[in-house]
Amino acid sequence: MSPVTPQLRRLYATTLPFGIACGISIGLTAVHLNRVGYSKDSIGFLALFFGAGLVLFALPVGAIIRRFSAERVLAASLVGYAGCLAAFPHAHTFASVAGVRFIDGLFTIGIWVSSETVLLAQARKEHKAYLTTLYAIWLASGYVAGPLMATGMDRFVPATVSFGVAALFALSAGLYVALKMPPAPPVEGASTDEETPGEKNSELSAATILWRIKTSCFASFSYGYFQAAVVIFLPLYLIESKGIPENRTIVLPGLFCLGMMIFSNVAGRVADRVGHLLAVRVLSFIGLLCVLGFVYADNYWLMLAIVFGSGGSFASMSPIALALTGVIVEPRDYGRANSIYNMFYAAGILSGPLVASQIFQRFGGIAMLYHHVAMWAAFVLFTVIFMYDDPAARRRAPKDADDADPTGLPGGAAG
Repeated sequence: MSPVTPQLRRLYATTLPFGIACGISIGLTAVHLNRVGYSKDSIGFLALFFGAGLVLFALPVGAIIRRFSAERVLAASLVGYAGCLAAFPHAHTFASVAGVRFIDGLFTIGIWVSSETVLLAQARKEHKAYLTTLYAIWLASGYVAGPLMATGMDRFVPATVSFGVAALFALSAGLYVALKMPPAPPVEGASTDEETPGEKNSELSAATILWRIKTSCFASFSYGYFQAAVVIFLPLYLIESKGIPENRTIVLPGLFCLGMMIFSNVAGRVADRVGHLLAVRVLSFIGLLCVLGFVYADNYWLMLAIVFGSGGSFASMSPIALALTGVIVEPRDYGRANSIYNMFYAAGILSGPLVASQIFQRFGGIAMLYHHVAMWAAFVLFTVIFMYDDPAARRRAPKDADDADPTGLPGGAAG
């Protein structure tokens, strides 16, 4: 029997048009604001309002999901997001643009958390990473198609039409969820079910949930931090430090996504077999080496290969970290766990460009890359210290302990 339930098929069908809507918006937002007279500093400042919406609404959306169900919150968030896209080109003052961007952040985090709550609830633990990486591939497909559509539309139609098309994609996804995705109970075997009887009969605190998913949250923050900063500053580094022409850096985001789309599902299948945190650790270490490679590589084609490898490692790591959350936490707490998880991702998105820009400006591009290497090294060490956060590692531990010789003497106790 296929691990993809009917509810997951509907979720994947919803994820692609949402990704396209996001891709169109991402491709046109800065271009539109620049054309209507905003400076680069103002455009960057307006992005903070979007990030603030993400961070401030991340925790409340978990409580709303518990009250109304993930499917209903997803439908409402998609419709609200469509409204923001349609309204954006009609906002003519700084305050109105900031307001639309802030509300955009509210609805976006609502979509992320509710989608992932449905995803984890419908995925059995033995297929968790495989199914979360499928979700990431559908989303990334939209992120790739959206900017391509935006590029074409930008040549022939005004921004109001382009953002209107994006809004229609989001609206169609919202209506589909409202009409075709009724609330569904979690599948059996969605988590490891390692709670004590006392925990099963009581509501876990947010602090307890955070402690359980701390490695996933660190992964989420690190990926958001790296992703948001590198999209902006890696092309600048290659242009200024490596002498790469500006028009040859346009392919970098596409190569990053391509690496994820090719490798993430394979990585997910492996993670379901060997353990999610172990897979996250290995992928993060590979990504760390890729970032370090940018410092020493000078050949353009080698740099493209490194970008491809970064996408195959870091972008594959992220959905596997989400799968780890789904294995550790019981289904009743998925909404709150995803809220916390996405709050860390949003915090990374918000802080990454701010910190990286200061390091780049004061110390140069190489120092900026080294600071990313240091962050990923800290995360890899963190996953070693807390390796037993993963139930798969705990299952291996007794066997390892039994096989080990307690004396430490040559030949063992018998020697």
